[in-house]
Amino acid sequence: MNCIIFGGSGFIGTHLAKLIKTTYPEAKIYNLDIATQGEPLPTVKDYKPALCDNEPHPAVFVRCDVRKEIDLQFSPTEDDIVFNFAAVHRTPGHPDHDYFETNIRGAENVCKFAEKHNIKKIVFTSSISPYGASEELKTEDTLPTPNTPYGISKLVAENIHKTWQAADKSRQLLIVRPGVAFGKGENGNFSRLYNGLKNRKFAYPGRKDTIKACIYIKDLVRFMLWHLENSDKGVDTYNCSYEPAYTIEQICQTMMKVTGLKRTLLLIPTWLMMPVAAVIGALGAPFGICPARVRKLMVSTNICGKKLANSGFKFTYTFEEALADWYADNGGKCLE
Repeated sequence: MNCIIFGGSGFIGTHLAKLIKTTYPEAKIYNLDIATQGEPLPTVKDYKPALCDNEPHPAVFVRCDVRKEIDLQFSPTEDDIVFNFAAVHRTPGHPDHDYFETNIRGAENVCKFAEKHNIKKIVFTSSISPYGASEELKTEDTLPTPNTPYGISKLVAENIHKTWQAADKSRQLLIVRPGVAFGKGENGNFSRLYNGLKNRKFAYPGRKDTIKACIYIKDLVRFMLWHLENSDKGVDTYNCSYEPAYTIEQICQTMMKVTGLKRTLLLIPTWLMMPVAAVIGALGAPFGICPARVRKLMVSTNICGKKLANSGFKFTYTFEEALADWYADNGGKCLE
């Protein structure tokens, strides 16, 4: 069996490769990415790899730009799986064109690659961004109304993968829409939140009840393999998050409990928060603070995880246990 991971050098791909190596030790794992694991990324400040120091990536690296025709020399088998994680995803942070070029053209080229080699299984990591920014609870049946270039590009990419599956009903497609995926090497929202708490530079922006759906990376990749083993063919789409989703206050309090931080967190009202963010943004956005990111913090990512909860998949970790495991992965020193 070949497991071909597009974007395998990134956060999700690295954790998945480790799990595949453990679960299917005889599988051949390929990491097709534009950069090697741990290679500095100009788009990610202070990038840290998901693997521990000096730990080798379990996949064979093949430098690949999904915006171009994909070529891989391998021996196909009937059990091969493609995992498509290749994307421009941090938002805000990129020109609009970058999202469309990589996420849409990349989806087309990955599906062409799968068709060329008669690969029957694809796992595509989408996003909750196709739902659009709003406070309403979103299920997998909610009408997508994306309002960012990233969300639009991801919705188009989902449909490209669905077209691939529809051409042959024996094909299997899993689309996952994760909330905030956190864990070692994430270099994202939860790491920034922890550092803000630790350095006393965080206050609730506008409200405490903002819902931030999330999932631990180790359970996210476990679900991918579980679903492939327990499903046959067709298309399945899953919101991937704890059910019910947690508020920013619950996340902060649990994070401080697990890491032993003692903090009293202030609430900065919206009428004050936005002007302050504008001033800080004009100074070059130190600490990652800018109006666009503050607005993002103040809007809930309120996705429903009931379909996942009722699927038969069993989470290995509760939310608190997941944070504790992540903390232990960093030697009980930090969350990064």
